[in-house]
Amino acid sequence: VLQGYAAEMDNPLMAHLIPPELQNKKDILFGNMEEIYHFHNRIFLRELENYVEYPELVGRCFLDQMEDFQIYEKYCQNKPRSESLWRQFSDSVFFQECQRKLDHKLSLDSYLLKPVQRITKYQLLLKEMLKYSKNCEGAEDLQEALTSILGILKAVNDSMHQIAITGYDGNLNELGKLLMQGSFNVWTDHKKGHSKVKDLARFKPMQRHLFLHEKAVLFCKKREENGEGYEKAPSYSYKHSLNMAAVGITENVKGDAKKFEIWYNAREEVYIIQAPTPEVKATWVNEIRKVLT
Repeated sequence: VLQGYAAEMDNPLMAHLIPPELQNKKDILFGNMEEIYHFHNRIFLRELENYVEYPELVGRCFLDQMEDFQIYEKYCQNKPRSESLWRQFSDSVFFQECQRKLDHKLSLDSYLLKPVQRITKYQLLLKEMLKYSKNCEGAEDLQEALTSILGILKAVNDSMHQIAITGYDGNLNELGKLLMQGSFNVWTDHKKGHSKVKDLARFKPMQRHLFLHEKAVLFCKKREENGEGYEKAPSYSYKHSLNMAAVGITENVKGDAKKFEIWYNAREEVYIIQAPTPEVKATWVNEIRKVLT
């Protein structure tokens, strides 16, 4: 892909086949695929080859390179931009010509998906290896490697949702690390405001997608898009946020094991939040408690 497509975008002999709007867009189309390729080719593959005779010790390879695996997050974050560019120009003669020369059965988009598939495949491979390495040396490393890869997958998944937030006028990066995101039923019960509104609010929950950052929790409304591929992916329109410095939490709301409360400014605003399951609630409550302490 890097030689047969990316490099060809800089080939003067191919320039006449490239639509003007596609020129200089190589970084968007391929993201940091080259960085991923070099990491595997120069570093990770060589590490793995050291353990050909001792496969049970492979966990160590992953742990030593765990920081480098963050490059996948960058790739996945760029993927929506890449896909939208590909859809505009997928039938261009330039791509057809590259595909013909490479004698590929599949078009470029199938290959651009590979890094996303690869990072999800690692956890399956590590799980399989663990299954057969229970009592041998290296089992702990394999377990730790699996946990770390799952952590990276969660970060990739969370950040894919985060880049779909629209209408937030600040800089999301200033809110600190994104810790959790998910969909909830939310009821509000505010001290201020018309009593009629308060009564109404008690009965009908709002569907909200919450993003918990170190410094703030964002409430967004999920919008399903109609379209193909990525365009079908949801976007989240920003509604409001609470600064974690002024947030309090009530872990149990009587009558429902899935509910908890977030309140703001000494209970001036109260949000009753219902998680899909008691387990999800527990995870969120723990995570919020960590931030508050």
